[in-house]
Amino acid sequence: MTRQPGPEAPRSTRPTGPLSLTAVLALLALLSTLSALFVLSAPGARAADGDPAVSLSKKEAGKGGEITVSGSGWRPGALLMLLICGQSTPERGVIGGTNSCANADGRAVTTDKKGAFSKKLPVTEPPKPCPCVVHVATVTGEQALADAVFTVAGHPAADLPRQGGDGKLAVLATTRLEGDSSLLTWFGAPPARRLVLTVGNLGSDPVEDPVFEIGTAHGVYAPQWEERQWRGTVAPGGKARIELPVELSAGAHGDYQVSLRYGDKVLAEQPWGVGRPWGVTLFWVLLCLVVPAAVFRIGMAVVDKVRPRPAGAHRLRRPTATPAVIARTKTKTNANTATATNATTAVLPWFTQDSAPSENRPRPTTKGQA
Repeated sequence: MTRQPGPEAPRSTRPTGPLSLTAVLALLALLSTLSALFVLSAPGARAADGDPAVSLSKKEAGKGGEITVSGSGWRPGALLMLLICGQSTPERGVIGGTNSCANADGRAVTTDKKGAFSKKLPVTEPPKPCPCVVHVATVTGEQALADAVFTVAGHPAADLPRQGGDGKLAVLATTRLEGDSSLLTWFGAPPARRLVLTVGNLGSDPVEDPVFEIGTAHGVYAPQWEERQWRGTVAPGGKARIELPVELSAGAHGDYQVSLRYGDKVLAEQPWGVGRPWGVTLFWVLLCLVVPAAVFRIGMAVVDKVRPRPAGAHRLRRPTATPAVIARTKTKTNANTATATNATTAVLPWFTQDSAPSENRPRPTTKGQA
């Protein structure tokens, strides 16, 4: 059996060895170019991960100067607070909370639609020594923060306090809210209480001047956190009674939830029922009654003033005399009357007491008449 030759296989058109090496080199060059462009266009590694980032126009400046703080990757339309803080690093954060920051010279800024911002910040000395940072944190809504290293020229520097990683606080007793509402709260003043709790140190290192965060939530809204620092030291294995002030906004009423957080852990939650400020309601009710009545009275007085009068109805008003004038007038009248009487007596001398005519005197009788 004879085997017939089949169709020839198509020849390969792939490039030879040197040409393949050129294509690989071109591909590698293209990838490196794209990587460099991505690194240059990205504001930072933190922004690439989706976290907020902060950059400074200067890394060092003296008191009285000014720097420009820029940021990206923040929530659009978020309200941010910019502060210069001492005794802080981006790794450990702001030690001591905002008590380590120059709060009086801070600045607020709102991010744009893309979550970016740019704001000038005056350079001032923080209350704590350097190392310092420019601390940027959200004021409302979901909490986010970022720190950038900054040096205040001429400001003292000191080592950071030893990090007590083994100090752990835990709540040992039930938390409670103490305090009563005043009369001003009934008229809309901010309700205030004291959050009282007993904490214990379960670690091996003491906890000095811990900074807590108190959050108040109303309804389905997220809690608004505020820092509260407690002055004191909790020794290892010891316990301490802590009182922290809690205050709501003016006119607040309804059911609130007060939360206490230390670090990233929520230690306690306490409900708080705030009564309605009925004094404000009473004020508005009285205002709605008094104002229309006053307007009605004023309107009737105006109508009575401008309406036409019938003929002959106008009367001249006599001026009201004071009691002294009335007394002097009576004295003059009595004097005038006495003078007129004396004058009449002097002008008519023929009238005497016996010769004055009188109808009641009996007529004289003559002799021989009946």
